[in-house]
Amino acid sequence: MSFLEILADGVDFLVDFVWGFGIPTGTGNDIPIVVILLLGAGLYLTLQLGVVQFRRLKHGFEVMTGMYDDPDEPGDISHFQALTTALSATVGTGNIVGVALAIHYGGPGALLWMWVTAVLGMATKFSEVTLAQHYRDVDITGAGEESRWLGTVSGGPMYYIEKGLGSNWTWMAVLSATLLGITSFLTGNANQANSITDTLAGYSGLVGLEPFAVKLIVAAFVAGIVGLVIIGGVTRIGRVTSIIAPVMAAIYVLAGLVILALNASEVPGAFASIVTNAFNPSSGVAGTGAGIFMLTMIYGVQRGLFSNEAGMGSAPIAHSAAQTDEPVSEGVVALLEPFIDTIVICSITGLVIVVTGVWDDQIPRQLDLDAGAHSYRVAEKGGIIADETPPTEIKIVDGAPQVEEGTPEFAWNQAVVDSFYVDCAGDCETASDLRRPFSGVLNTERNVAIAEDGTEYANLYGPAVESGAPLTQMAFAQGLSPLGDWGGLIVVFSVLLFAISTSISWSYYGDRCAIYLFGEGAVLPYKVAFLTVNFLGGIAPLATVWAIGDIALGLVIIPNLVGVALLSDKLKEITNSYFEREAWLDNVQE
Repeated sequence: MSFLEILADGVDFLVDFVWGFGIPTGTGNDIPIVVILLLGAGLYLTLQLGVVQFRRLKHGFEVMTGMYDDPDEPGDISHFQALTTALSATVGTGNIVGVALAIHYGGPGALLWMWVTAVLGMATKFSEVTLAQHYRDVDITGAGEESRWLGTVSGGPMYYIEKGLGSNWTWMAVLSATLLGITSFLTGNANQANSITDTLAGYSGLVGLEPFAVKLIVAAFVAGIVGLVIIGGVTRIGRVTSIIAPVMAAIYVLAGLVILALNASEVPGAFASIVTNAFNPSSGVAGTGAGIFMLTMIYGVQRGLFSNEAGMGSAPIAHSAAQTDEPVSEGVVALLEPFIDTIVICSITGLVIVVTGVWDDQIPRQLDLDAGAHSYRVAEKGGIIADETPPTEIKIVDGAPQVEEGTPEFAWNQAVVDSFYVDCAGDCETASDLRRPFSGVLNTERNVAIAEDGTEYANLYGPAVESGAPLTQMAFAQGLSPLGDWGGLIVVFSVLLFAISTSISWSYYGDRCAIYLFGEGAVLPYKVAFLTVNFLGGIAPLATVWAIGDIALGLVIIPNLVGVALLSDKLKEITNSYFEREAWLDNVQE
């Protein structure tokens, strides 16, 4: 068994433990504790704060524009820069890769659960950011050149847990900082680099290199770019993200809206499919199994959490650096994030994938028998990562695998491949391009195909589904095809900018955790480690990297949401005071 197979087995076990442990429903599918905590906290805070995400949405946009800014108030960056820094972490590959993965595994209905997570997450995001501002540490480094790159403010869940709940809760503050620091390496870093390399590896043929060689080159380039920015510290991060985030989001959203306009007649049906499949799911492409409602909800909640980060405690770190002495003024800015990120941008991605119909399309492609994208799974058996032990040899006759029901089969992007060919003509774009059905055996121990005449093949060809960024890329290419063949490049460009800006923002989150846990001297070693993981994440298999990120997601929300819930009375007091005083009017410029 290879290292990657051992890693996949371990990751699958941990994903099942974190996202599978829950309360029995009597239907055979438990409701995960993580899902109950995430959605339950959002609902509780929504009611506790009087539906703040709807009543104060307009005020959030007003504060974000800068009309109430005061540069003399404490902090490192403006309201707008804090929002764009946080949005650069949230508006990222989750909007492109995450939505595609949710639909790939859970079907179209997973998108509705992303919406539910976002609506409730708006109240959660408001709450955690308001508390982070209220309990933040200001001028932690003192004056001098060092503060230029360390920043003068630190805040986040570890600070409001310790300060708000008292010294008896320091252990939970330390736990929160530790888990958030780990998450910064994975969700906010390795996943992002992996999305870039997975997207650009598809162009390996244009440069005459193997896909893995392209991944190595791209991973090194991305790590270098991220390194150049994060060494400059939070002020440089704020300047860079305030430019990148709005531009990249505008381009991506515009392209998506054009596709929906060109397919306007399909949009109502897409909405109907999303709602219907959310409660009565058909099946995810990767074989979650028809009618498994709980899996569809879990995939939607997972990807919604990854996309908008509400409840993780990450965005409060960025918003803590905003220049203000009114915590609620930053909280209302923060509640815009899930709205912009998930309700707007993720919805556009999901609708484009559904209206173009590519989410379950099988397209001809080269199948590397020893690549990270391949696995062995039983058809229609659920699970994000299924890498079961197959027979030593799988017999193939005229391209068709000869297996008994319940036997693991060769899968690509976690979906079983039903036919194999020796080569593919031309650009290998249609089923008619597949040539010479393969006959022989697939040796699963050596990861080679052995034809009847003894010829060995390291690669075969066959119809396979796409997932992640390539799926979204295919949807944009098809959706914009009436205007030319450049639609897929929009996704390539967006993935590149989204992923780099997300890694940049998450590096700041992680170094705040490092300062809290180990002091200022830990920042530079942390950044070196961060860039190392960025490179390694770029060359690892997509499914494994994202599953490891899901483990971190499921754990990091627990101490943060417990802390926010325990501080909800103080939160309500701060919020009511702000709006009763109309405190923002103090900064209105004459």
